[in-house]
Amino acid sequence: MREKHKLAELVGWYGTFAILGAYALVSFKLITSDSYLYQILNLSGAIGIVAISLIKKAKQPAALNFVWAVIALVAIISLVVKN
Repeated sequence: MREKHKLAELVGWYGTFAILGAYALVSFKLITSDSYLYQILNLSGAIGIVAISLIKKAKQPAALNFVWAVIALVAIISLVVKN
C-alpha cells in the first residue's frame, strides 16, 4: 500500500512541475504556446494532478485540471490538424 501512495504522490508532483514548467517556458519565451511541448506538458501535468486529487478526494483541483487537460487535448488536436 505504501508503494502505491508513493507512486500517487510522485504523479501529483510531476503534474505540478510539468504545468509550472510549461508556464515558465512560455513566460520566458523559451517556447511558444502553440508548441507541442507546451501542450503536452499541460496535458500530462493536468492528468497527474487529476489523479492525485481524486485519490485524495479533492474535487476542486480535480475539476480544474480535468478542464485544463481537455483544453490541452483540444489544442494538441488543433496542432495536428493544422500541421
